[in-house]
Amino acid sequence: MTQALTAVARVGGAEVIATVTKHAAGGAVCAVADELAGEEPLEVRVRGRAVTVTMRTPSVGPDRAIHDAELAAGFLLSEGVIRDGSDVVAVEPCGRPGNTDGNIVNVFLRADCDFDPRRLTRHVFASSSCGLCGKATIDAVRAGFPPVSSALWVPADVVLDLPTRLREAQAAFSRTGGLHAAGLFDAAGRLRMAREDIGRHNAVDKVLGHALRAGWLPLSENILLVSGRVSFEIVQKALAGGVPVVAAVGAPSSLAVEFAHENNQTLIGFVRDGRMNVYTHAQRITAAQHTTD
Repeated sequence: MTQALTAVARVGGAEVIATVTKHAAGGAVCAVADELAGEEPLEVRVRGRAVTVTMRTPSVGPDRAIHDAELAAGFLLSEGVIRDGSDVVAVEPCGRPGNTDGNIVNVFLRADCDFDPRRLTRHVFASSSCGLCGKATIDAVRAGFPPVSSALWVPADVVLDLPTRLREAQAAFSRTGGLHAAGLFDAAGRLRMAREDIGRHNAVDKVLGHALRAGWLPLSENILLVSGRVSFEIVQKALAGGVPVVAAVGAPSSLAVEFAHENNQTLIGFVRDGRMNVYTHAQRITAAQHTTD
């Protein structure tokens, strides 16, 4: 079956309605409505100065401003610009002309918060697919965050259940099939919160930004699950939030494994179909309990 795009109605938010010409098996052809994952640029400014533009999935209604603020705060946390929720006075849509779509936010920091834009390691543009492409050097990314300190341990059965629990929270993915997700869980596998975005690193930034603004840091008793593969930058972002266990439905990269090992993080990949691979610090994952009659 193939589908050819014929028209798009931009309604904003996580979904965009498109009219497609569907060629079904057997030769039937018809026009149907399809939902696409939305993608729009977000420019983040700090004290009025642009620091990054990232392609992200905007939310609808009041959640748009909230989730954009979370994304901006999570980005600045993982860049080492801020360390605590009290560093941020406010995150607001830029009031300057040209921001009619609400795609520019300005982050206001405390007056005594030291902000040096030259310390940023990401160039001004980051694609939704890879936030690391703009990093200046790997050494710059590695610097600035201490290894995780956590006594957390998690039963294997709990980890294996996480993808199902995250999927249940992926409302936009269920409709579009085009969004990544990141979820924050406690040690018992209870979902604390989840975010979706067309960019996997954006979804993680939203989770970290929410945690930062809610005063949850450090996340030393939590598990971060991402719906796709896990890259070096995802593990680095988790380190910025103090997350000891990072799990993914897909594969980790070699650099992600190396970085997690160095920073006392448990990295788990291929969490699906009742199995998983624990790549680093496996002592945090206890064996599944099997009962016999």
